Amino acid sequence: MRDLIFVAYIALIMLLAFKRPFLFTLVYAYVDIVSPQRLSYFLLNSVPLSLILFALAFLGFALGDDKKNVRISPRWFLLILLLGYCGYTTTVAVEPVAALDKWNWVWKALVFASFLPLTLHTRLRIEATVLTLVLCVSTLIVTGGIKTAAGGGGYGSLVILVDDNSGLFEGSIISCVAITIIPLILWLAKHGTVFKPEWKVRAYAACLIFACLLIPVGTQARTGIVCIAVLGILLLRYVRHRMMYLGAVALVGLATVPFLPSSFTTRADTIKNYKADESASTRLAVWAWTWEYVKEHPLGGGFDVYRQNRIRYDMEQRASPDAPLPADLPAVREVVDEGRAFHSSYFEMLGEQGFPGLLMWLIIHFGGVWRMEAISRMYRKRNRPDETWVAPLATALQNSQIVYLVGSLFVGIAFQTFFYMLIALQIGLDTYLARRRKEAAWLPLTSRRKLAQG
Repeated sequence: MRDLIFVAYIALIMLLAFKRPFLFTLVYAYVDIVSPQRLSYFLLNSVPLSLILFALAFLGFALGDDKKNVRISPRWFLLILLLGYCGYTTTVAVEPVAALDKWNWVWKALVFASFLPLTLHTRLRIEATVLTLVLCVSTLIVTGGIKTAAGGGGYGSLVILVDDNSGLFEGSIISCVAITIIPLILWLAKHGTVFKPEWKVRAYAACLIFACLLIPVGTQARTGIVCIAVLGILLLRYVRHRMMYLGAVALVGLATVPFLPSSFTTRADTIKNYKADESASTRLAVWAWTWEYVKEHPLGGGFDVYRQNRIRYDMEQRASPDAPLPADLPAVREVVDEGRAFHSSYFEMLGEQGFPGLLMWLIIHFGGVWRMEAISRMYRKRNRPDETWVAPLATALQNSQIVYLVGSLFVGIAFQTFFYMLIALQIGLDTYLARRRKEAAWLPLTSRRKLAQG
């Protein structure tokens, strides 16, 4: 029965998409983020749904879109270059089977991130893409938020829709994503036109933000805690009454602590004493191994090169500096491990793609932060009705990007599809505005007014 419902739902959307081909692009994003085929017992799992939808999205663009509106940017070229470079490192990877397996989904993420900006040449399409990403992620977040509020969750035990640790279903990843989309939710609640910002929309936005904040509690992922702190600092830049904001945050924080499960606070405390935490100690050792490896192999070892590592590290026996320690127990113990993942996007890129890949990746992401800041400043003081939405969206995308860049320090999501869609949104917004400025510069005054209206 569930299979039939999902098939009927996707079939209905696809029928609508034949009239509006851009919908194929949005449906592909939905399938890529939510992975509804994993909820299916047979029907959706029996067909290459993702590949079919991408082919239809490309055909819809090729046959139905006006190509004169297409613009590209330097970061778009970098995405293409990164795609080619990752393809090369896959051919010479030290773990060829594992590398090929990862490449089979990485190239799709990079190709779609390169394709999406070409289609975003109207405000409606840009907003529709933002809305799609938020609603898709919300299907996971609302489920996890309800379970957390009902007392479920725990590190590695919060099941969101399906018991699957890949994609967005992994605790640290969904925690990072949940906090990342909060700026976009705030933008939609204030500047959205598909769903006008009336009280119902704002009420749902508030509930969704609350669910986003619950995800790090439910997953007990320390990455999510760090992301919340970073977002709180970022929002401080844009609030009018900063002292009131800080006071409200402190009050909410203090009021929330007594209601948090002890398992959450215990795990959060390990941030202070990382030397006694096996996960943190392992990460430091893996990062040290990665640096030594890349010094000998500057072009990297290809995808999943971490399988080559064998690490030794000392871990403190006491849970906290003040905890008692039996006299017959040594203060530290030696741990030997191998094949441990990077647990950091920066070291993931460094180890797998070497210095060239890391450099391209850093330029793509930090270039996005810089471009969104430039756009925000350019449009911040403009009060034309057709431009008031631009600066807030650029700021929201920038804040989301910064949250991701901080969160990715502690989790390996260098090629996570969702974040490349955010990059595509940034590029699409940038090229759309560049086209509008160019068109306005060549038009007489009367035509500029018409352009502003349409």
